[in-house]
Amino acid sequence: MSIQLERPGLSPESRDLRQDLVERASKLVPLLAANAQRTEDERKVVEENIQALEDAGLFEIMRPKRYGGLETDFRTKMEVTRELARGCGSTSWASSLMNICSWFTALWGEQAQDDVWGENPNNRIAGVFAPSGTAQVVDGGYIVSGKWPYASGCLHSQWALVGIPIVGDDGQLVDQGLVLIPMSDITIEDTWFVVGMKGTGSNTIVAEDVFVPAHRYVSVLKFLEGDYATPFKDEALYRAPFAAGALAVLPGPQLGLAQAALDLVLEKAPNRNLAYTIYEKQTQSPSFLNSIAKAASLVDSAHLHAYRAAADIDNASETGIYPDMRTRARIRMDMVRSVYYAREAIRELVTLHGAGSFAEVNTLQRIWRDSEVGSRHAVGNPEIAADIYGRALLDIPEMISPIV
Repeated sequence: MSIQLERPGLSPESRDLRQDLVERASKLVPLLAANAQRTEDERKVVEENIQALEDAGLFEIMRPKRYGGLETDFRTKMEVTRELARGCGSTSWASSLMNICSWFTALWGEQAQDDVWGENPNNRIAGVFAPSGTAQVVDGGYIVSGKWPYASGCLHSQWALVGIPIVGDDGQLVDQGLVLIPMSDITIEDTWFVVGMKGTGSNTIVAEDVFVPAHRYVSVLKFLEGDYATPFKDEALYRAPFAAGALAVLPGPQLGLAQAALDLVLEKAPNRNLAYTIYEKQTQSPSFLNSIAKAASLVDSAHLHAYRAAADIDNASETGIYPDMRTRARIRMDMVRSVYYAREAIRELVTLHGAGSFAEVNTLQRIWRDSEVGSRHAVGNPEIAADIYGRALLDIPEMISPIV
């Protein structure tokens, strides 16, 4: 098996665009860092951050070119969200979710895409996959009701996509779907009270008897098989495997948080003593040097796994070949290991930096809290990912999750 960290055949133009977008994100890091405490205090990404990302074109990454987007690739998305997280984990997470929801929306049919972007190509979308609503089939569409918690980005979006079950007359599940609903038809319950990623504003969105036309419904089961509604089959980005694309929201913010933690500890170490020892500086301690090397290697490992997964996704997009089960399971495993390694690196770095890591004035404590919460996303469970990958390696047909 060959291991690739970049999809073959990446054009110089695509590489230059990626570099440009990452540089744009890097230039915003000081602003995001300066606003990080206010973002936490207000429990939402401050508007100045949102406007800065908009002005920099960083909400256009996954949007089709047909609507003025950049239509880049998953590696680019990862690198951009990584940079943003060096300044603010919450801002990175919310932008990652809104960008991936643009990718989801581009898998719908043309009429639904026009509904979202036709009049305003800058519209943003928040979303929740869990089919926690209800849907009644009516003439021309569905009557949808429900509550969907953890809707990251809902405070900054004009549309929402939410999961619904489709139940037959016998009460049995017929399909699991997604529907697109304008935020003007939705209310938001203020429910996001957490200890990390406090500023993502991942509140609960609520719909009560909202009519959704049939063209704004898609089958998740078909999407999981690569059967997308979009008629624009020549747009490579929107041929990526569905579950893998969904999982790609996870690593970027964690990579940036881990890199920020490593940079902070490296910067402070030469002028920080090792309490209750003979070492006046941490850099004089062999145990510190050993541990900082391990932490840096974990950060590297997180990047390597994430970038291999992105290369697999982007290669599938370019070739139009839907990956087999073993490859998709490996992508999920890579994504989840990336998140795990990033979290473990941050834990090591907090310990190395000492008790001062937890002072409220120390940025490291926010990084630690953001990582601990963000890494607990339901699809980021490392044991579940390993079970899925193990079954795929042994050609065991029964899968414990459809998200693969």
